[in-house]
Amino acid sequence: MVLNRVTYRRRLSYNTKSNKTRLNKTPGGRLVTYYAAKKTNIAKCGDCKLALRGIPAVRPKKLASLSKRVKTVSRVYGGTKCSRCVRSRIVRAFLIEEQKIVAKVLKAQAGKK
Repeated sequence: MVLNRVTYRRRLSYNTKSNKTRLNKTPGGRLVTYYAAKKTNIAKCGDCKLALRGIPAVRPKKLASLSKRVKTVSRVYGGTKCSRCVRSRIVRAFLIEEQKIVAKVLKAQAGKK
């Protein structure tokens, strides 16, 4: 019976989140450890928490090296809010302004009478 003992290839010798490995058999029949990359988090909308389309799901270090055009969307709040939430914000702001105008007109009419 052959013992399939493998060792870490890097210096970190503890089974931490950043040191996850899997075994792989090479064509030569040797067992080696492969280091697994951490899973990426998808960018989410700040309001509704839905995944943002058009923004890559990469680790923070890789995100820092990407250009701005890749990390954002050409829109107000692009890269932080989804289009649905942006639209609702714009509509809400417009309706609030309309309410203020209506209230001002009503106040003026009441003042005339």
